[in-house]
Amino acid sequence: MATQYASQQPSGFKNHVEKIAIVGATGSVGSYFTHELLKTGKHQVTAITRGAADIPEGVTVKKVDYNDQSSLVAALEGQEVLIITMGVMAQDDPQAKLIDAAAKAKVPWVFPNDYGFDKTCMPMAQEAGFLGEKDKVVRKQIEDLGVSSWIGFTCGFWYEFSLMGLKTPSQGDLLRYGFDFPNKTVTFFDEGKVNINTSTWLQCGRAMASLLSLRVLPEDANDKSATLSQFKNNFVLVSSFNINQRQMFESILRVTGDKESDWTVKSENTKERYADGMAMMKSGNPMGFVKLMYTRIFYPNDGGDFEKTKGTSNAVLGLPKEDLDEATKRALDMKAAEAKGGLGSVYHDQMKAQGVS
Repeated sequence: MATQYASQQPSGFKNHVEKIAIVGATGSVGSYFTHELLKTGKHQVTAITRGAADIPEGVTVKKVDYNDQSSLVAALEGQEVLIITMGVMAQDDPQAKLIDAAAKAKVPWVFPNDYGFDKTCMPMAQEAGFLGEKDKVVRKQIEDLGVSSWIGFTCGFWYEFSLMGLKTPSQGDLLRYGFDFPNKTVTFFDEGKVNINTSTWLQCGRAMASLLSLRVLPEDANDKSATLSQFKNNFVLVSSFNINQRQMFESILRVTGDKESDWTVKSENTKERYADGMAMMKSGNPMGFVKLMYTRIFYPNDGGDFEKTKGTSNAVLGLPKEDLDEATKRALDMKAAEAKGGLGSVYHDQMKAQGVS
């Protein structure tokens, strides 16, 4: 397809996006998207929601009924971007209805619920549970409708959230990145030396705001600046850190003042750990999905290290270099807050501390 230029568009063409609808505007990453978009002063943000929520000041609220397609279409009319953020285990039906409504409302750009690891790495996409195929179906739906263009958001797993672990009765906190803070235990996958890309919520918020502040099209053939159109039906690649488990552990020791001898250090074979996660899933334990997914990105085949194979979009988006120890401290603070009030209060406390409200 020939490159389109702003100078060739009809009179009245607007070479930037302003009106952005977000599903999950008060969720974990959605809150950071919302906050950073509002900070630019360039965007009008609308929260698409089914019910009452603590929506930030300056955000328009559109309540919808997913059983009434007309309410979804009405909420999306006039919007230029739809950002969908839902839990990884969310049912497919709401997203499919949103995408169909976006096409009916003629929304030009859709960010599907497609975050995390590199879905173009086919071995990993096929082996990291159902997500690879599920997200591929969603992207195809958008393309087949022929109205909207999609942008996938590859950012690895979220650093603080993944570092703090996932407490389960049988696994302690060793799921996700392998750290059990209350029991001071770390399980390295193999030797713990495989690098992956991982991102903070702050970096993801900055990336979304920067991306949607780009011009849509280059002005003419001489314009080589970054534009939104270069990400059309493709992925933006965002990263905070290219790091391995041992480097995470070193950061934890610096932040806490602990010695390595204060911790119990274990190691597990990644293939065996993945197989155990698969067996857990087959037995009906949903934690098996978390275990296999987080283990798979640490396979020593660069699947989780998309920076090595593809680079990142950080420079194009003007993203800052982050401080690893600061992010690690946020994870530790989240872990401490979790014990007091649950994840809801953790997210609230973290966003408040970082100026996100």
